[in-house]
Amino acid sequence: MRDIPTVLWLLLTVIAALAHRALPMPGWLMIHLLLLGAVTHAILVWSQYFSFALLRRAATDVDRRRQSIRLILSNGAAALVITGVLSGIWAVTVAGAAALIVAVTWHAVTLVRRMRGSMPGRFGRTIRYYIASAALLTIGAALGAWLARGDAASNLVVAHALINVLGWIGLTVAGTVVTLWPTILRTRADEGAAAGASRALPVLAGAVVIAATGAALEQLLAVAAGLGAYLAGLGIIFFSLVRAARQKVPRSFAALSVAAAMLWWAGAVAAVAVGAIVAAVDGGGFEALDALFGQVVPYLAAGFAVQVLVGALSYLVPVVLGGGPTPVRVGTAGFDAAGILRVTVANAALAVCALPVSSLMRVAASIMYLVAMASFLVVMWRAMRTQRRAKAAAGLPDGGLPAIGRPDGGRRAAGQPAAGLPDGGRPDGGLPRRHGPIVPEGEQQPGRRSGQAVAGLLSVVLVAAGLAAADPVGLGWSAAPVGAADAPVQTVQVEAANMRFTPDRIEVPAGTRLVIEVTNTDEEQVHDLVFANGIAGGRLAPGEKETIDVGVITADLDGWCSILGHRQMGMTLQIVATGSEAASGESPDAGASPDAGAHGMGHMGGGTATGSSTAPDLMAEPGPGFDPIDAELPALPASDSPITRELTLTVRDEKREVAPGVTQTLWTYNGTAPGPVLHGRVGDRFVITLENKGTMGHSIDFHAGSLAPDRPMRTIPPGKSLTYTFTATRAGIWMYHCSTMPMSTHIANGMYGAVVIEPAGLPAVDRSYVLVQGEYYLGDHDGGTVDPDRIATRNPDLVTFNGYANQYDHAPLPARVGERVRIWVLDAGIERPSSFHVIGGQFDTVWAEGAYLLDHATDTGSQALALQPAQGGFVELAFPEAGTYPFVSHLMVDAERGAHGVFAVDE
Repeated sequence: MRDIPTVLWLLLTVIAALAHRALPMPGWLMIHLLLLGAVTHAILVWSQYFSFALLRRAATDVDRRRQSIRLILSNGAAALVITGVLSGIWAVTVAGAAALIVAVTWHAVTLVRRMRGSMPGRFGRTIRYYIASAALLTIGAALGAWLARGDAASNLVVAHALINVLGWIGLTVAGTVVTLWPTILRTRADEGAAAGASRALPVLAGAVVIAATGAALEQLLAVAAGLGAYLAGLGIIFFSLVRAARQKVPRSFAALSVAAAMLWWAGAVAAVAVGAIVAAVDGGGFEALDALFGQVVPYLAAGFAVQVLVGALSYLVPVVLGGGPTPVRVGTAGFDAAGILRVTVANAALAVCALPVSSLMRVAASIMYLVAMASFLVVMWRAMRTQRRAKAAAGLPDGGLPAIGRPDGGRRAAGQPAAGLPDGGRPDGGLPRRHGPIVPEGEQQPGRRSGQAVAGLLSVVLVAAGLAAADPVGLGWSAAPVGAADAPVQTVQVEAANMRFTPDRIEVPAGTRLVIEVTNTDEEQVHDLVFANGIAGGRLAPGEKETIDVGVITADLDGWCSILGHRQMGMTLQIVATGSEAASGESPDAGASPDAGAHGMGHMGGGTATGSSTAPDLMAEPGPGFDPIDAELPALPASDSPITRELTLTVRDEKREVAPGVTQTLWTYNGTAPGPVLHGRVGDRFVITLENKGTMGHSIDFHAGSLAPDRPMRTIPPGKSLTYTFTATRAGIWMYHCSTMPMSTHIANGMYGAVVIEPAGLPAVDRSYVLVQGEYYLGDHDGGTVDPDRIATRNPDLVTFNGYANQYDHAPLPARVGERVRIWVLDAGIERPSSFHVIGGQFDTVWAEGAYLLDHATDTGSQALALQPAQGGFVELAFPEAGTYPFVSHLMVDAERGAHGVFAVDE
């Protein structure tokens, strides 16, 4: 059965949706399981099937064997691409993309040869859609492989998606629905459908090329023009589909699912086209379009691709499984079980997801959509089982889906066209007469259909209403705007950018209703605006706008951005009530506390992880999962010339123990804070791929490189990646860190690390260690994130070496008497200087910020390496006798906060 892989890919998509929180790159994974896996397999199977039917050809055994090889190749390619991207192994991704290009090119070549050797019927030229879509996929797959290397610039990602979704999938669907739609409706195809399809193909294909090229070049108007032309091409196709629907109203699940898919398809394209125009006119730049496109793609996948796939299969599988009128009717009725209910729930839930609702409501609606669509797998299994039983009862063999080009399972005479298409034997575009009606006209009563539709709509509405009542703030209603409805209204335009609201002070006459129209004009950051009276807006991506009804102002009112750290950076807004005795006091409408922010972000200050007055017990034993960071720096292999060093740094939110009994949710590079140590020599080239699998925007800044920061140090949103390339031209121990604002918050929450570039001629030593000093400003609960208010006090709760308080007291660093030990030290800050000292030791070599202060001195020495934040160097010493040698920051208050460890020296 050739559709088994489609079912398996769909099942994997459902599993990924359910387990997305535990998976890497969940959004990318779900979309590619669906589109690259399920939809691509279905396209390769059914476009070959339709080509035989429309060209009036019968498949040979050679055709079937070659098709099997292509399917194995394409499915293996999809598996390789997904594995390669998730593992970060580019060679695997390239191998998968190459295999996919081979399979699809071979597929297209067979279609071209088949067309040349056939006398096509009226709709035979629609095969050209499949050929054109395959040509576009080869470009899209090659571009995707290039992006997987790490240079995932947003413009190229958008171009890649446009080619694959609107080209490979879109053109295939456009060419198919011309013939499949009237067949599903069991009505005559529109007289102008074939001619319209011929006119639409160059428009659609050219539009994809224009839009994708415009995206690659970041030309917003070109993107808009291409998508506008694409809509015009769809209009040509849809004209004939609407005329067919006027003859026979869609009632079956297959027809309604395909119809809904067409609407989501056109709507999503229109939304992006309008967004491109708005971004060009308003000056939002390509970042605004990229943000919008990222929001629209899930609806192209879930609304368009999924629904057209399950709708088409619901019609085609029973017909191709065959068995005569009765078994086909039984199978089709099985596929139509609760069809209206499933379509209604899926599309209503998807519409809720598209609205500016709370994350909780979006999750609930997503679950309803997932249940409605995943039920297709159960419905399919039951319907096919029922149809097989009907075939068995009729004394017919059951072989599952027949071979390609043989919809009757081998009983059709050579040259007879396949069933289920307009040219399949009836001039009205219906099924061949031998099949008879699929579903009798009166089998499903109108009342029952409308009842299912009402039930589906009500189920979604009731869930949404219940969640809205429980969480009105998250819905965007927040607290109800207060005051008389007929109060005078003052509307103010506010821009959010660069950690500021402009204007940040608004004077409002007391008794006036204030309406704020806030626009996020930042190029990278997401912002929101919440108020102390409980009124709250939603989170706005760059370029997005929102209108917030603050209510009637009777007293001064504070507002701020609730995203972690933004308020502390000064992103606040003050509303001043004028002309009222209460203007200087607190309004009862303003809520109990100015810190009572929306979305649970109100309390952002105070205390340690164990409470506002209880300090961590640094003398306690670490938890059972304690895993010390290996401080040893391995020697570099000998090399006569500079080399290229490649590394992928993946940003993740990780809950980690930072002191005995104290956990924090850190933002990490590769799961640790600090991130991994990079090591090289002067002249080495570093190619760093940054992948953001966290929950907010992040970036990276390497002090070891000298280059313009505009592109490589930009903030990337979750799910995106970038490539940062630099050449080490100067020696040192250099800091790297997240440079997303507020920088202090991101660094203090774990986003920092060290790059060791050895100076020329650096002598070998017996042991080498790296110690990176950092600070924690603990959140107010176990597992919390950094407290920005405590950062402002410049008084950290913990000061650590390599991210864990007193880490090397519990896991001492080994050495032997007489060995030469080099200790690289970096002070990552954010506030505290370091005075690195080994108790009982003396340094005969000190190298700080690129210069030797001592170089193997014999009669002088050094007791401490003094460093300011973002400075580093190394010291060397030999231990004179066995014992335990503590090392500290000699700012003793910091040693007592955790900047302490020991060397365990043996004979």
